[in-house]
Amino acid sequence: MKKNSVRHLTISALLVAMGIIIPMVMPRITIGPASFTLASHVPVFLAMFFSPGVAIAVSLGTGFGFFLSATPIIALRALSHLFFAVIGAFYLQKHPTIVLTKSKFVLFNGRFQLFNFVIGLIHSAAELAVVSVFYTMGNMPETYYSQGYMYSIFLLMGIGGLIHSLIDYNIAYFVANALSKQFDIPVFSQAKKIEKAKVTILPQETETVA
Repeated sequence: MKKNSVRHLTISALLVAMGIIIPMVMPRITIGPASFTLASHVPVFLAMFFSPGVAIAVSLGTGFGFFLSATPIIALRALSHLFFAVIGAFYLQKHPTIVLTKSKFVLFNGRFQLFNFVIGLIHSAAELAVVSVFYTMGNMPETYYSQGYMYSIFLLMGIGGLIHSLIDYNIAYFVANALSKQFDIPVFSQAKKIEKAKVTILPQETETVA
């Protein structure tokens, strides 16, 4: 138990560090006045494949880390990730098999992509709420006001944020699957265990019927 806790603490620390560093080094797609950093959410999404505790630690760690290195709005947007991270991590813990299709990893997995979409909606809604508060208070750059709320906030930050979330979670999904072949990624390990048990039981049932 203690060994597992230390492992999760170490993983959380590494993912927090990645979550702070990635926005500094990864390429950005700018659609004025908003910008989107590729893979910036991947560490939080990866944390969800480990446990709710790791997801909470990484969400809080990256959020507070940005309070020291970025603007308050960026830090609060990062902290808002706590909502989707906790919900998603608990769901994955209860339904790990959605990461596999017929015992195999498939990128175009309908069940996982539906889960990804729901998480994306929660993700973008939480960030949209944070940005909307700052917009209402008049604390956004002038370019956001010149473009208007519907375009600069709802369309770019809301819809654009949803698309950004979907892309990043698929990157995390691919990375987690690759790592699960060499390391214990709890959700993937549990999913494989359940699928293997199904494959073992089915032949026995067939023999009984015969």
